[in-house]
Amino acid sequence: MDTLAQLRAGTLAGATRLDLACGLTEFPREIFDLADTLEVLNLSGNALSQLPDDLHRLTRLRVLFCSDNAFTELPACVGRCDALTMVGFKANHIEQVPGAALPPLLRWLILTDNCISELPTELGERPYLQKLMLAGNRLQHLPESLRQCRRLELIRIAANQLEVLPDWLLTLPRLTWLAFAGNPLETEADAAALEATPSIPWSSLRLEQQLGEGASGVIHRATLQPANTSATQVAVKLYKGEMTSDGSPLHEMNACITAGVHPNLIRVEGRITGHPQAQAGLVMELIEPSFRNLAGLPSLESCTRDVYADDARFSADVALRIAKGVASVAEHLHRHGITHGDLYGHNILCNDQGDCLLGDFGAASFHATTDSPDSRALQRIEVRAFGVLLGELLERIDSGLSDESRGQLEDLQQRCCQPDVLARPGFSDVVRELR
Repeated sequence: MDTLAQLRAGTLAGATRLDLACGLTEFPREIFDLADTLEVLNLSGNALSQLPDDLHRLTRLRVLFCSDNAFTELPACVGRCDALTMVGFKANHIEQVPGAALPPLLRWLILTDNCISELPTELGERPYLQKLMLAGNRLQHLPESLRQCRRLELIRIAANQLEVLPDWLLTLPRLTWLAFAGNPLETEADAAALEATPSIPWSSLRLEQQLGEGASGVIHRATLQPANTSATQVAVKLYKGEMTSDGSPLHEMNACITAGVHPNLIRVEGRITGHPQAQAGLVMELIEPSFRNLAGLPSLESCTRDVYADDARFSADVALRIAKGVASVAEHLHRHGITHGDLYGHNILCNDQGDCLLGDFGAASFHATTDSPDSRALQRIEVRAFGVLLGELLERIDSGLSDESRGQLEDLQQRCCQPDVLARPGFSDVVRELR
């Protein structure tokens, strides 16, 4: 993190990125001294409510973060920054989004956890729009102009007030990752599955080292010692209860429970009761340390695509085992009326043999289990996510794949990603072909 003193002393001259979180109430004019080089400006975690009208003087600015501030309106000056592609104003108090505030090259917009009830028509007039984060607002509808955004791949509209998903949304040719939980339109979770989940008293758990932390919660290794039984090692996830970019953590917990049992899912042991802070939490099986994330999160540059290690390579057997496992668990989820919403390599744990587990249900949503054009479309949108993943695996197979097999897999990958949503295969077809 940079300091205001460094900025004012000129020691940050030539910087391409600036991070300032120091209780700012006004935009420091010294930032303009970096106009010739500054590409990423992060002013999150301050008390700003305005930006200067001449913000466009930062001619090289590509990324602007102003989350956790006091804005009530997306500043119009943002739209005059011609090089700006990524704009993040999460967790402010924004009610108004003027069309003029949207830069012409906009690719990635984050307006999560605000007070927005309506979006401007101009949003659909940004042809490069690829990623749109709108969870935790007051939206009752989406602007129909968004049907023109043929490059849109990821949209988060969970925890709003949407009564229906627009028909055109389910036909967008590149839409791949969709989260809509917590809207009136969503089908209810399986109440019987939720009620049947065992309750585990907080007093029977002893937390140990932290294993990881995500947007929705913190995961610890723990010892479970029920009365009159032997102790077992488990994982405990304590939910933060805050709105994430995907949606509500409590919806995530319900999806984890409703997903049930499958060899490629992390088993849920029970729901925590009696936490002293009334904190929601789950007890899950402890995963062996040989499992690791298949890929890293998307970067500012890759936007919607995972980042793999430079040396990530797989044998054909391992890659196909991963692909089969993911397709099988996705088929299972769809049969239970759940779309994962975030089917990505970074949410898949795997070992060297290709055994894999799908995790992170933060973007999961419930849909009707009866067959209908809408349910088929929702499922085929997720099939495209599998197609993207299959392509990433195929690019990294270094041995054991014949030309004929590669051709068949590439054909499957292309059919999963074809622009006609309902013409894509379902996961039952994908599983059958992979066998």
